[in-house]
Amino acid sequence: MAWRGCSRLGAQLRRSPGWLQGLGRRRIVSCIDPSTGLTEEQKEFQKVAFDFAAKEMAPHMAEWDEKETFPVETMRKAAQLGFGGIYVKPDVGGSGLSRLDTSIIFEALSTGCTSTTAYLSIHNMCAWMIDTFGNEEQRHKFCPSLCSMEKLASYCLTEPGSGSDAASLITSAKRKGDTYVLNGSKAFISGGGDTDVYVVMCRTGGSGPKGISCLVLEKGTPGLSFGKKERKVGWNSQPTRAVIFEDCAVPVANRLGAEGQGFGIAMKGLNGGRINIASCSLGAAHASVLLTQDHLSIRKQFGEPLASNQYLRFRLAEMATRLVAARLMVRNAAQALQEEREDAIALCAMAKLFATDECFTICNQALQMHGGYGYLKDYAVQQFMRDIRVHQILEGTNEVMRMIVAKNLLQE
Repeated sequence: MAWRGCSRLGAQLRRSPGWLQGLGRRRIVSCIDPSTGLTEEQKEFQKVAFDFAAKEMAPHMAEWDEKETFPVETMRKAAQLGFGGIYVKPDVGGSGLSRLDTSIIFEALSTGCTSTTAYLSIHNMCAWMIDTFGNEEQRHKFCPSLCSMEKLASYCLTEPGSGSDAASLITSAKRKGDTYVLNGSKAFISGGGDTDVYVVMCRTGGSGPKGISCLVLEKGTPGLSFGKKERKVGWNSQPTRAVIFEDCAVPVANRLGAEGQGFGIAMKGLNGGRINIASCSLGAAHASVLLTQDHLSIRKQFGEPLASNQYLRFRLAEMATRLVAARLMVRNAAQALQEEREDAIALCAMAKLFATDECFTICNQALQMHGGYGYLKDYAVQQFMRDIRVHQILEGTNEVMRMIVAKNLLQE
């Protein structure tokens, strides 16, 4: 690999604090404008999210990744704008926005730091689950501090032996009077060890999905511990650990819904989670397209800007087309979920499958079109690529998304 001219070109293209400044205000090529079709109100909070991404996230994105910093104070600033409980009801501190509004916000925030925004999306999902399936006492106990992000939440479904086959989970909760005694472990938990509230799926009954219940566990509970901090390819601004339960006594009052309803609660949370994570992929892809536009205009080869090369122009056009197609699919699914349509589950799966695959392709192509510079950690395209690779795996692997869509098509 040739690195000649790196210092000269680097002065023009190297990432510097505020490299995304003004993304929400800059002139964007009309065919990829993320505000197309939005209401005036949606454009306003989209602009707020873009500005926050540019000023509060993008300047620190590389440092958070390198030092594996969990930027709690930055996220609390986002919560002050209403981003800690975007689709939680207002009476407990939420913003009360729609699923489509939420997608628009997460896409914009993700242009500043995809990893941090992805954690915000998980936190929002947990807050929504408590708001939706909790009783009034539970809602008012947990949601206000989650919406302000005074307290942070983690979603605990996956186990060492059950990933895609979530209904086979074995973490058990045996009832003893007014408490459940919780034993088992969860794997790959975002925020694990650094967060305060754990929404845990556990087995209170027999085998299969009908034996699963949902408990809310608070940090500091005796018997709650955590594994080592995992070393990951991306998503480094949020810690990931195993969450371990050893005779944890959890009040029955902390159960969401009735016994046996936990699997349904978990899946309903994931339907929205799939839209959220797809939206985070859109933001990374959008930023990568903009970075590639700039690179092609500045970088010269054979005496001409790369932008004059027809092959690269065609590839840029393909990236833009993939981005807009993915965005439309995600927003359509978000609307279906908000309206509680019968096809919403399949549409959420389709959107997650398509958007995360296509957006990874966009980010990977952006890195390729940056040449050797794309492989340097001084350039943001490599981090966007690393951070969204896992989106094809979590919230249900894309193989499982295909199963969900096929099941809908075959009416099974």
